[in-house]
Amino acid sequence: MSNQTTVTEFLLLGFSDIWELQILHFVVFLVLYLISLLGNLLIITTIALDHHLHSPMYFFLMNLSILDFGYISVTIPKSMANSLMNTRSISYSGCVAQVFFFLLFASANFALLTIMAYDRYVAICQPLHYEMVMTRRAFVQMASSAWISGFLYSALHTGNTFAISFCGGNMVDQFYCEIPQLLHLACSDSYLGEVVIISLSVLLCLICFAFITVSYYQIFKTVLRIPSEQGRHKAFSTCLPHLLVVSLFLFTATFAFLKPTSNSTSDLNLLVGVLYSIMPPMMNPIIYSMRNKEMKAALSKLIGWRLFRKNKMSVFRH
Repeated sequence: MSNQTTVTEFLLLGFSDIWELQILHFVVFLVLYLISLLGNLLIITTIALDHHLHSPMYFFLMNLSILDFGYISVTIPKSMANSLMNTRSISYSGCVAQVFFFLLFASANFALLTIMAYDRYVAICQPLHYEMVMTRRAFVQMASSAWISGFLYSALHTGNTFAISFCGGNMVDQFYCEIPQLLHLACSDSYLGEVVIISLSVLLCLICFAFITVSYYQIFKTVLRIPSEQGRHKAFSTCLPHLLVVSLFLFTATFAFLKPTSNSTSDLNLLVGVLYSIMPPMMNPIIYSMRNKEMKAALSKLIGWRLFRKNKMSVFRH
């Protein structure tokens, strides 16, 4: 355990040693970060203000945007700050906090996506029972269970990760504290417990993925039997965005955690890290606002009302 206590900070992977490229990295990350924040804030605000969107599906979507808001805020600001200050260090406690909150938002995100698949299944395959199944109490409890399970999973994972002894130095081959890279620094006999937890996590993810797959199989079977073309289009318009978001999250997460850390290059680690930590929270608002008619209408109404208020105020000033 002595090796563990001597680690007071970790050194993260930098994008470049050239100052100009560090500034470029800061600017690019800032733009992507602002796009993600503004997109998710717009989704949250639209759903909160438009009473037509006060349904379980959009309540879950609002929670998803809140999770995405936190998810991207865990890693990107620290990386941008390091680029500006020309440093690569993160404190031991900072690394613990980063791992904890990253896992919290990521696991709660996946749990919520699984719940959203169930919501769409009930809405399309059992529409007559929807209001009875998806009561206000039920969907609030479902969303709460996603947050609570994410918290418990993250606490267990983080505690187990930082209970290990680090014998491989403090150089993390990623721009944020990523568990596979931290385990690469662990003593050979101290991370077996974490490997067991990761294996159980993979099993749990496979069960959730199977549940989502079966749900969408039943959904598409039901949708294809709908005689009305308008009805089919409405069903697909609410299901396809969710399916795209699930696919994006699963693809990037699987690629990030299943790639061999010992054989992968630093450039590949950076690319995978960017895809996994930035793409899902940035693309989710775009996917939902582009593919969902009700969201597009609500966003247009909100933006139009804001512009009307702004023009009205300017007229009164003149």
